[in-house]
Amino acid sequence: MEQQPFQQPSYQVPPAMPKNWLVESILVTIFCCLPFGIAGIVFASQVNSKYAAGDHTGAVEASKNAAKWTKIGFFVGLAVLVVYMIAIFGLGLTGFWMAKNGGNQ
Repeated sequence: MEQQPFQQPSYQVPPAMPKNWLVESILVTIFCCLPFGIAGIVFASQVNSKYAAGDHTGAVEASKNAAKWTKIGFFVGLAVLVVYMIAIFGLGLTGFWMAKNGGNQ
């Protein structure tokens, strides 16, 4: 009878959990753009549950989607703010010009 040498059980180190983008998504929802922020929150909430279930690929994909929607919401909100500021500045200059000239052309 041949004895087999003692083998240590092999443990795989689980990959690191991807960033979930939850805080950023909430801030974008509050301050920038509600619809895109909500999409970011939905995907961000899936990251932790998929990682805990052992679905690392799904967690990475949800993290990428959360990042995408959070960034889209941030930049859309920023663009709306810039357009708003340009409009306010333009209307202010128009009002100033009209008041200065007495409304007569």
